[in-house]
Amino acid sequence: MGSYSEAQVDEVIERKFQKVYGKVSEDSVYSGDLNFLLITSDQHHWLAMGYNNPDIQTPNLDRLGKSGIIFDRAYCPNPTCTPTRASLITGMMPSQHGAYVLGTKLPEDVNTVGDEFSEVGYQTALIGKAHFQPFEGTAEFPSLEAYPILQDLDFWKDFTGPFYGFEHIELARNHGDEPHVGQHYVLWMEEKLKSEGKDLKSWEKWFRKPTGISEAQYGKWNLPEEYHLNTWIAERTNHQLEEYARKKKSFFMWASFFDPHPPYLVSGEWAEMYDPKKMNVPEIKEGELEDMPPLFQKTQEQNPDFGQFKDSELWSAGLGSHVKRSREEKAKDMALYYGMVSFMDYEIGKILDKLDELGLTEKTVVVFTSDHGNVYGHHGLIKKGPFMYEDLVKVPMIVSCPGTVPQGNRSQSLQSLIDIAPTFLSLAGIDVPRSMTGVDQKSVWKGDIETLRDNVIVENRQQPYSLYQKQLITKRYKITTYMNHGYGELFDLKSDPGELINLWNNPDYFKIKMDLLLNLIQSEMEQEPLKVDRTAPA
Repeated sequence: MGSYSEAQVDEVIERKFQKVYGKVSEDSVYSGDLNFLLITSDQHHWLAMGYNNPDIQTPNLDRLGKSGIIFDRAYCPNPTCTPTRASLITGMMPSQHGAYVLGTKLPEDVNTVGDEFSEVGYQTALIGKAHFQPFEGTAEFPSLEAYPILQDLDFWKDFTGPFYGFEHIELARNHGDEPHVGQHYVLWMEEKLKSEGKDLKSWEKWFRKPTGISEAQYGKWNLPEEYHLNTWIAERTNHQLEEYARKKKSFFMWASFFDPHPPYLVSGEWAEMYDPKKMNVPEIKEGELEDMPPLFQKTQEQNPDFGQFKDSELWSAGLGSHVKRSREEKAKDMALYYGMVSFMDYEIGKILDKLDELGLTEKTVVVFTSDHGNVYGHHGLIKKGPFMYEDLVKVPMIVSCPGTVPQGNRSQSLQSLIDIAPTFLSLAGIDVPRSMTGVDQKSVWKGDIETLRDNVIVENRQQPYSLYQKQLITKRYKITTYMNHGYGELFDLKSDPGELINLWNNPDYFKIKMDLLLNLIQSEMEQEPLKVDRTAPA
């Protein structure tokens, strides 16, 4: 169009369209009456909750459960960190948003729930773990969560967002004493040390070389509780809550805890809170892996070769031996894991108390969940990876908001973590964008109906082509298919809740298997986003 700039051309076209068709209607009934607080743990087995297991103490999460609904059939879309974390903010499956495995990056142009909240005036914040981007970047896929930026403290002093729809961020990347420590967490420690008249760099003795000066630790961490990641996340979350209350601003915030993700390491008295001798350590049952796909048998070898399952030389979670820890060592791991959960619960209690103190409890939809589960002996496994047992794909989930969400209920309604983003928006009266493929669970969360989903889908693409699993979970059955392979998994969760008998090759279950495979295909088709309306015959 002559010498017009691209922006001018767009403006001319938009005016022409509006003259012919009118403006796009804005049907949202957003009021800002509700706030939204997502609290997550990391790698949290669904049984490691006090309301499910008397052997572990989680009094604060238990009281959150009593004030709302406990969902006993909640599932992650992928049993590893990055894919599920990206799904939590996009409302999409990993195969749809692009960050399909650890070491991939969520594209910055993908629409997020934070973008939608910000558009209508909500304040948005993320405190804690993001893991939307990998440790290493390239010119094509640069990463803010990668070295050397990860530990460029001058950069992080000045940068607190925006980041994937969050206007304000305070991040860390290390689990336990890992040398990846940096970002806003180190700045907080240094500020705290300075205020106490201590050496700014004395935090280095709490973390591994080469960033710190310590060897790898296990068990009781030499880090004082007051400098722990849990303490930092709760303190900074509460600071943001106070700011929002003072300014009378509606908010969407994510308090993203790192525990109880390994290493098994926890500060202070929490390290001795549970006796390893009293741990009921999960054990492999004799012969239970014989009818499973071949990668499961390899996990029980001392020096397995997983070459046939890899088309990339990059590390893949879980592809190694799972038999190098004794029962006594696993009991210690489990006791420490419980201690990590209880310490995290203690700090979450401070956040719940702050909501009460600020008069925000009845105005805030609080969801607690985890990005995926964990194994510490279950089915002979001690690491997450290409394994789709309930231990790894089922997650704890609580929804609370007195006056909006019924109190003291437990539900068997199927929930997927991709449902959280669209349901938050729906509860806020904000139109759910077409890109989100999760189910709006508002009517279930409010107690109007019992259930909406007939199934959930879980994906696990550890390798681009040689190791890709897709799983369908229904009320009774779960089936797992492997790309480019004829084997699979089929479990009857009613008769075999421990998933010990794989029925994939059982002729008596052939019709059930075919029905489930058809269900998986049709559910995949239903889950495809329709990003535009059809407005004409052609």
